[in-house]
Amino acid sequence: MNATQANAIPSFSFHTTPRIVFCEGAARELAHHLGTTVQDRLMIVTDPGILRLGLAEPAISSLKTAGADVRIFGEVEADPSLATLERAIAMALDFRATGVIGFGGGSSLDVAKLAALFAGSGQAIDTAWGVNNASGPRLPLALIPTTAGTGSEVTPVAIITVGEDEKRGVSSPLNLPDVAILDPLLTTDLPPHITAATGIDAMVHAIEAYASKNANNNPISRNLAVEALRLLGRNIEEAVFNGGNLAARSAMLIGSMLAGQAFANSPVAAVHALAYPIGGRFHVPHGLSNALVLPHVLRFNAADAENGSFAQYAALAPHAFPDLDGQGGAQADCAGFIDRLAELSVRLGLKSRLRDVGITEADLPAMAADAMKQTRLLVNNPRDVMEADACAIYKAAW
Repeated sequence: MNATQANAIPSFSFHTTPRIVFCEGAARELAHHLGTTVQDRLMIVTDPGILRLGLAEPAISSLKTAGADVRIFGEVEADPSLATLERAIAMALDFRATGVIGFGGGSSLDVAKLAALFAGSGQAIDTAWGVNNASGPRLPLALIPTTAGTGSEVTPVAIITVGEDEKRGVSSPLNLPDVAILDPLLTTDLPPHITAATGIDAMVHAIEAYASKNANNNPISRNLAVEALRLLGRNIEEAVFNGGNLAARSAMLIGSMLAGQAFANSPVAAVHALAYPIGGRFHVPHGLSNALVLPHVLRFNAADAENGSFAQYAALAPHAFPDLDGQGGAQADCAGFIDRLAELSVRLGLKSRLRDVGITEADLPAMAADAMKQTRLLVNNPRDVMEADACAIYKAAW
């Protein structure tokens, strides 16, 4: 093999939302930005908190003024259940919706994705779990995030809680919406703790996408992850402690979207795999679940020099924390990067130990067993994770 062959870029594919609109006040002019994308019988999928705050009212008014018939499904809860999804599908079918609009955090956007998919295709839900098992077609779909965290508006994944605590996903390019509308004004009133947890979630997306062992890890995703981490790391504290700063809020929203594009194509790994049992069993918000295990998973990965993750984390360090500029060497910057992430969570006011969210030491073995079920995520981790490793990581986080 010659040098050119050795340095060749492996084949990859990259999928993302075909149209993305970033505009302050876009929600107030939603009909204009959507045009004919979702036609005129529109089901909006959101949550009770959004409705209580009236956050969606300007968007709904814009659609009705333009002549659309609008139906509201406002029942989405955190970690949405299969029963919630089934009710949303039933409403879409009963209403004969011509399009679905997701408006809210990641849970609302995920339910909107799957309501559009199953109402449009008639496919049985149980046949679609996993990767590329959805058949389509779906109804036209627009997604409008009100948090800067999940990046769901540009990802092909939707997660639903089945039974008491099992999380299942449908991953398919069909879940990418026709248009994503990013309006930073929708995020300015987010409480500090939600801003912090969702912001850390977005940072995790960027970190795991950059270091993913997935065969589709690619130059586009890595560059998006770097820019996402730069925007998120340098603006998260201002967004948390001065929520009205529109520049910081805008940077967070775009950073979250870029991180979403990155991990949509270079998938996340063990941080998410170990976070899911925390959310599923103990109903801890997803962003906080990620934050609780993040430094411990990264230390586990970095301890194995053979996988090269410490060099990758060191390469990311100065983008999030500019003073970690490589002068101390890759190993020192890697350690500094992980320590800074742990310190950042504390500084933002997030709980930092599993015991702080009601998890007992006796719970850890069962959580580790649950984490092992997340095979689609664990295969992407730079270092292989066995059940004993997962339990040790949980103990370090406890």
